[in-house]
Amino acid sequence: MKNFYNRVSNRNQRSSGPSKSLIPFRLNFLFIIVALLFAALIGQLAYLQIIYGSQLKAEVNSTDTTIETTNVQRGMVYDSNGKVLVGNKSHQAISYTKGVSVLSTDMYKIANRLGKYLTVSTSSLTPRQAIDYYLTDPKRLKAVENKLSGTSGMSTTQKYNKALSYLENDSSFKLTKTQKNAAEIFAKMSGAYSLSTTYIKDSGVSNKEIAEIGEHLSEMPGVKVGTSWSRDYPNGSSIKAIIGTVSSEKTGLPSDRVNELLAQGYSRNDSVGQSYLEQEYESVLRGTKAEKQVEVSGSTITKEAKKYGGQKGDNLQLTINSTFQKKLQSLVHSAESGAGGYSTGTYAIVMNPNTGGIVGMAGVDRNPSTGKITTNALGTINSDIVMGSVVKGAMVSGALMDGVITPSNNTLTDKVINVGGVKKASWFNKSGSASIALNASTALEVSSNSYMMQLAMKEAKFNYVSGSALTMSTSIFDKERGYFNQFGLGVNTGIDLPGESTGLKGSSTYSHIGNALDLSFGNYDAYTTLQVAQYMSTVANGGTRIAPHVVQSIRGTKSDGTLGAVKSTVTPKVLNRIDMTAAQKKLVTEGLYDVVHGTNTYKTGAELASISPGISAKTGTAETYYKGHSTVTLSLASYAPSNDPQVVVALAMPNLSTSDEDNNMKLAKQIYAAYWKTVQSTSTLTNPTKATTSGSAVNTSAAN
Repeated sequence: MKNFYNRVSNRNQRSSGPSKSLIPFRLNFLFIIVALLFAALIGQLAYLQIIYGSQLKAEVNSTDTTIETTNVQRGMVYDSNGKVLVGNKSHQAISYTKGVSVLSTDMYKIANRLGKYLTVSTSSLTPRQAIDYYLTDPKRLKAVENKLSGTSGMSTTQKYNKALSYLENDSSFKLTKTQKNAAEIFAKMSGAYSLSTTYIKDSGVSNKEIAEIGEHLSEMPGVKVGTSWSRDYPNGSSIKAIIGTVSSEKTGLPSDRVNELLAQGYSRNDSVGQSYLEQEYESVLRGTKAEKQVEVSGSTITKEAKKYGGQKGDNLQLTINSTFQKKLQSLVHSAESGAGGYSTGTYAIVMNPNTGGIVGMAGVDRNPSTGKITTNALGTINSDIVMGSVVKGAMVSGALMDGVITPSNNTLTDKVINVGGVKKASWFNKSGSASIALNASTALEVSSNSYMMQLAMKEAKFNYVSGSALTMSTSIFDKERGYFNQFGLGVNTGIDLPGESTGLKGSSTYSHIGNALDLSFGNYDAYTTLQVAQYMSTVANGGTRIAPHVVQSIRGTKSDGTLGAVKSTVTPKVLNRIDMTAAQKKLVTEGLYDVVHGTNTYKTGAELASISPGISAKTGTAETYYKGHSTVTLSLASYAPSNDPQVVVALAMPNLSTSDEDNNMKLAKQIYAAYWKTVQSTSTLTNPTKATTSGSAVNTSAAN
């Protein structure tokens, strides 16, 4: 370098003569800068090579360690006796685990190869997926791009999008059957995340497909032969209405919850509970995914090691007796089949009043236009029905708590109520010719509308004068409903199933003040069958409102796959207690007993007297209409035995013919017979209430 500099300097000096130029100086300075930069570069390279060479080499050759997860079986669902209601059915399956930095062209090759041995359904293949598959082939993409104009200067993405648009509008574009099959496989592969596993075909895989794929697995990186599971219902699928459904690999995560579930560690193709118990107890049933530690070098998986074998989901044991549930559903269906006319359904709930456990819940809907009947067990919790006189026990209880009547002063005369020229009366005293003195218990026994209306007016502090205008404050609506709410009527029951209705409230404006009287005897607001069951359970157990539930316990799984030990038990959840004295409660329970076993000529439940053990009950008949046609809606709330309540039966039958007003009692008798035969033996009872000889009630068709 120094000699080079001297030669250049001497040459310049000779040529310049005595006159010294500035050019040689600038050139010399430039050469110095270049020399320094070269020296710095050489020094840095030496530094990196000598000092950090081994470290950089290690980083180049290092592997990336990642966790790969796979799904496990969901927990199963058992009935109260340990019988499987929902299990898991295994299927041979073909899956694909997407590697790191896998290119679309790589998956395209695998999909075409796999398509030679595996046939999948292409019904869900979208036009966009078909085109994406087609254009993944570089030759096809180039051929399409050659047909396009105006692509000069476009980016690769812009050209692809234009090619995509071209084929979308090309009516002649069509894949062959073989291509469609490969395109569907390709689409499923493309939808997977790196190191996540997706099912290519999770059911219906033939032995031939398994054998051929197994022989060529080495040619298809990421493809595996394994097992998938789907829900199985060994005791019939009708229970699905209560238990709910699970999403499939095909449908993926529910769109309305996808972000929430992804944040919880789900993959897009995971199965997840979509409704009812499957959704409500998802965290229990889902289990813990198996984990595999995967070492990746570049785009190649170099090592796999099992880290965690996964844990099958825990099991649910229900309070529902599956044998009884099946029988109850059959009874409800038969009752509806025999109803005909404008009947729109039948619903029944059977529960333990002391624990809130649901023993059975059944329901059917009916289309009066076609006569078609469909199973709808959840109609018991989401169908709002004007129930009629069944609520009168709550009305009397509210009046006692309000103080407008007392255990020692509760006699009123049943009479026609005339407010502003509008007359309302009890079923047995339409004209006023059968006006009789009634105490609270007898008013329940004979189902007096007049008595209940007088209670409402007393609660409103309205001084009733026959024929005068009804000038009560609208606050009476809130007062009546407030007492009803304490028993569960018109509020959430707290059941461990999503989607229950709180009922429907009629208008509370002053223009509807007359309906406050209708509300008192159950002919205004609408309630669910479950709310009626909770109300009667509260009466039966002495005044404690307990949340109903269908899950009894959460249990593990034994090594042999059978139902394991109890991990947690659902304890009764007390929602509120009724502030009534023993004497007040007795008035109500005596009235409900006398509905069935009383001596009054006008008792309304005589047909129920033959039920053994003896029951207490309140029937209900609401005057309803269906598309302008006069109908009746029947209901019933009851418990047995009367002296030691073990079971509550509640039912509703909307829009029956006006001639079918004992259908509720006929169905109740069948339900009780099935319960004592299937669920609980009468031998377990201590001195149960005896049945009595069924008397002949007067005009029972209108008594409710």
